[in-house]
Amino acid sequence: MKKRHLLRGLCAATLAVASLGLAQAQSYPSKPVRLIVPFPAGGATDLFARTLSQKISEKLGQSLVVENRPGAGGTLGSDLAAKANPDGYTLLLSTSSTHSIGPNLNPRMPYDAVRDFEPVARYGQTAVVLVVAANSPLRSVRDVIEAAKQKPEQLSYASAASTSTMAAALMENMTGTKLRMIPYKSSPQTVVDVAANIVDLTFAGIAASMPLIQSGRVRALAVTSATRSPLYPDTPTMKEGGYPELEAGAWYGVFAPAGSWVRKE
Repeated sequence: MKKRHLLRGLCAATLAVASLGLAQAQSYPSKPVRLIVPFPAGGATDLFARTLSQKISEKLGQSLVVENRPGAGGTLGSDLAAKANPDGYTLLLSTSSTHSIGPNLNPRMPYDAVRDFEPVARYGQTAVVLVVAANSPLRSVRDVIEAAKQKPEQLSYASAASTSTMAAALMENMTGTKLRMIPYKSSPQTVVDVAANIVDLTFAGIAASMPLIQSGRVRALAVTSATRSPLYPDTPTMKEGGYPELEAGAWYGVFAPAGSWVRKE
């Protein structure tokens, strides 16, 4: 994600959250505010949450306490937030996985992504990156596609969230290939296992994969954004790899339980 986009999202989120309750309680907040993150520590959502927490705490004069509640691809934490007291003291930092992709794929979601939440602010967006182990014979997107065509359902990929699953599904549909999905609970662990050659590849969050890419333990083959990421300027896009339709990513937003006294602009 470009730095200016992150800063714009941060400013928008800070102003939006700071406006909570002004119509009914000028003293808001009079106690710490809980920010539920429905994913494990160490991933992109958690990183965003902790950056957001610091800045909003400075703005509000009260602590914004990050509470990680991972499980079921973000469903457990999001459901907890949906059922929380709508008093402005519980917020949710969620993503397209829990409020867009997931609800459209799973008809048994325990919450309604529209009815059960008040949108507060969009925080940012990011692409994902296709990575393999540093010693993998797969050195390009074309290598991945050719290997998948030669050995259907034998090339494995780690999937920890809807975004990575959707990116892999797009690649399969566009190329007529079939990969073998290995489900994971957290995005950081998918990259660790790719580095250890436990799985062949993964579409991972840029933040989660950065330490292992920088250390040389995994190799970035392509990013799923329309243009190259400023964080990985030497990594081609999927389009540059020969697949112009494949763009995938995640957005991040701040939500409150439905009925919260959120001032709408």
